[in-house]
Amino acid sequence: MTGCKVRYITAEGAISYDRSGPRIDQIISRYWRACGAYSLAPPKEQGLGAWRIGLESLRYKGQWERQHTIAGIHWFAGEVCLCRNLFPAAGAQCAVLGLIKKALFMRITVMGAGVTGITTAWYLTQSGHDVTVIDRQPGAGLETSFANGGQVSVSHAEPWANPSAPLKVLKWLGKEDSPLLFRIRPDLNQWLWGLSFLRECTAARTRNNIKQMVNLGMYSRSALQALRTDTGIAYNHTTKGILHFYTSDKEFEGAQAPAAIMREFGCELDMKSPAECVAIEPALASNLHRIVGGSMTPSDESGDAHLFTQQLARMCADKGAQFLYDTRIVGFNKSGDELQSLRLASADGVVTEHTADAYVMCMGSFSSHWNKLLGQTLRIYPAKGYSVTLPVINEEASYNVSLTDDEYKLVFSRLGDRLRIAGTAELNGYDTDLNLVRCEAIVKRVKDLFPGITDGVGARYWTGLRPTTPSNVPYIGRAKTRNVFLNTGHGTLGWTHSCGSAAALADIVNGKKPEVDFSFINA
Repeated sequence: MTGCKVRYITAEGAISYDRSGPRIDQIISRYWRACGAYSLAPPKEQGLGAWRIGLESLRYKGQWERQHTIAGIHWFAGEVCLCRNLFPAAGAQCAVLGLIKKALFMRITVMGAGVTGITTAWYLTQSGHDVTVIDRQPGAGLETSFANGGQVSVSHAEPWANPSAPLKVLKWLGKEDSPLLFRIRPDLNQWLWGLSFLRECTAARTRNNIKQMVNLGMYSRSALQALRTDTGIAYNHTTKGILHFYTSDKEFEGAQAPAAIMREFGCELDMKSPAECVAIEPALASNLHRIVGGSMTPSDESGDAHLFTQQLARMCADKGAQFLYDTRIVGFNKSGDELQSLRLASADGVVTEHTADAYVMCMGSFSSHWNKLLGQTLRIYPAKGYSVTLPVINEEASYNVSLTDDEYKLVFSRLGDRLRIAGTAELNGYDTDLNLVRCEAIVKRVKDLFPGITDGVGARYWTGLRPTTPSNVPYIGRAKTRNVFLNTGHGTLGWTHSCGSAAALADIVNGKKPEVDFSFINA
């Protein structure tokens, strides 16, 4: 049975486009399997009229009712295949595909166009849903994803909250150039976050959080690699691994226990001698006398998250996703336990209502505020991070392997003819002012490690708010509002976890069990 051309019409009936339809027997086989996943059975009633009434009302029902009506679509599709005399063959395919499209595939709005939001849009679009992405910026990846460290680092799985963290935080209080700076504020959310952070500093919780991040990280890295193979997307990526190096005996000794836990859960992380570190990255040669050891994860990667996000957004648009840029969410309309619509304000101040069947919150540090309006508390607090981007002016002095300076909490990535150095964290509310002291501290460390790498000319400083949870483990899954889903709170690992989080979230939306061992929320 051959495929056919199918004309789809949006819910408003305003836009139509042609798409090649798959074979009808493949469609039926696929959705009968989906029906089995929901433990549903075909309806006892027969008759096209009754079924059409149920289908028409399906659009206005929640996900739970939607799943229970899916069986009707499976039954009708099967009847069409068995009784081909009901319609001409081609007409039957078009009718069934169109009806299945309306009933099984939802109108889903993704709130946020960072790397997490765009990957979410990609996997939902690939699943067949009609996706709309909303963002206040004029394009994709223009906030936290704009100039991050660039690492896809499964090996970066030791959470900030660990048994050694409380004393370090106290030592760093008030130091402008410290890796982690708490600016104490009269901010209840900051204090509650801080108390939750301390709660996560036990050995048992640290172990569990490492497990969560390693599992999600490995799954996400594989998903990114598969996406790259399937699409050919280019984003200045390198696959030379990530080398962690240590210039402090105490820090190196402290890294052994978490490294052992990471290896236990499958992260490829090999300890290296100082000489081996220099052999992996010759640009470190001048530091041989002070490097005390390192670890190498050859399967980790790096790449430009901003470029990736913009490229993937264009691919989403090519697949039919709609984008509402320069658009702010100014309110929610909620009825009972369901989100009915969003109130949106355009760049010129016009306020409109936007409706969908389901909504995915990928709003970074602002997710906690908006989800609280829906009646659920997310323990997310903004951790302001900094980066410096330098032009390559001295190839011999420049690194090619992605690096992590664990003592100073800095990461180094090579992005084509640019060098990206990022790190540090400042908990200071939603302040986005650029602190030159912290930026210059990064440049000072770079010059110290790599003499001659930069003359300071052409340096680009950047700061962004990372949506950080006390455990460093993100929120992925169902919100308390039944047609709202969460994919947020990834902290410093949004780029690392983006593809895996999005693929798993799409599975959850589709009623499938994700293919990764992770503690998804199911409010």
